[in-house]
Amino acid sequence: MSFEFTKMHGLGNDYFFVETEKFALADPADVSRAMSDRHLGVGADGLILIMPGQNGTAFKMRIFNADGSEAETCGNGLRCFAKYVYERGLTAETEFVIDTLAGPNRVELTTDGGTVTSVRSNMGQPKFERAEIPMIGAAGRVLEEPIVVDGETMQVTCANIGNPHAVFFVDDATSIPLDVYGPKIENHPSFPERTNVEFVTVQDRENIVMRIWERGSGITMASGSGSCGAALAAMITDRIDRRVNVHLVYGSLTIEWAEDGCVYQEGPATEVFSGVWAG
Repeated sequence: MSFEFTKMHGLGNDYFFVETEKFALADPADVSRAMSDRHLGVGADGLILIMPGQNGTAFKMRIFNADGSEAETCGNGLRCFAKYVYERGLTAETEFVIDTLAGPNRVELTTDGGTVTSVRSNMGQPKFERAEIPMIGAAGRVLEEPIVVDGETMQVTCANIGNPHAVFFVDDATSIPLDVYGPKIENHPSFPERTNVEFVTVQDRENIVMRIWERGSGITMASGSGSCGAALAAMITDRIDRRVNVHLVYGSLTIEWAEDGCVYQEGPATEVFSGVWAG
């Protein structure tokens, strides 16, 4: 089956977008694996389906990682999704709700002449209890807790913002061999549902540097939910304030843990190209 797709990215975290009302994919997990391959496919971190909303929401989003596993939410994907539907006239609203497996996410668009220049999305209220991550062990928050990774003891802080995040504070996040540590931590027996892995360097109370190994996709250039997870871990260990710039490979996101208890992420979204997948 051939179908049309559009490739978009949020600061280098790239996905294929397909409208299911036009093209019903029988096996989106298999499609994601095939298309995401950067040598044999087109290359991306995964596939995102644009679907009609349910239960009063404007739209529904499903996310499939490069390995075919389904993710609960995706911060960069939400921003790209919002840009896609607005610029194609699927909605005229600049504020609307996108439903995900992690729950509804309200987005607010900044536009200029019909073009979306940035998107702010409500990622919901974070969870910190061990069972909510989830992570094996005694009840309570996971705050700089020792974890043994391939014989090496590391300190992990965890958060869940619709999906799980294991955060490690280091002197230089840009020098960490993600390909070595990432898969070992993602698949560590302490995390029964696997986990996203972030390495973070705190520059000051308003700026952090983050690098990520994304569950199901591997090394990615950015992550909206990962930026939220990294920022939250730094906040609950009193390293930063409740509004912070998260610096990634190709730019930065602004993350705020607001007074209403919800976490907001704001940043750009970019369309790369459209094409036809021949299947």
